[in-house]
Amino acid sequence: MAWSFTADRPVYIQVAERIRRRVITGEYKAGAQIPSVRQIAMEATVNPNTVQRALVELETEGLLEARGTLGRFVTEDESVIERGKQSLIRSLVKSFITDAMRLGLTKEQIEAAVKEGTDERT
Repeated sequence: MAWSFTADRPVYIQVAERIRRRVITGEYKAGAQIPSVRQIAMEATVNPNTVQRALVELETEGLLEARGTLGRFVTEDESVIERGKQSLIRSLVKSFITDAMRLGLTKEQIEAAVKEGTDERT
């Protein structure tokens, strides 16, 4: 199924985010080869150049490693994956707080909502 994209950010960044999330959640395991540029482009229904640009960004971050003609692999450095996870968490929290404040919630209401939400999950 084709991926959906929003108009607020470049598509290559959204592709990179999707792949980053797959690494962080373990869908793409440490040391494992990821699908080829063409495979990802077909799945996402985007131009292979868009995928290539996203993968280069992830290589720059250290999440992926290019191994010549063998393809790209997820880093085996767990600290890099953990940094990516912490960055994603900060981004999600910031987005949630921004949205909650736009709704007029106070800090106390936001904290109560988070506590209630976590209590329901445990």
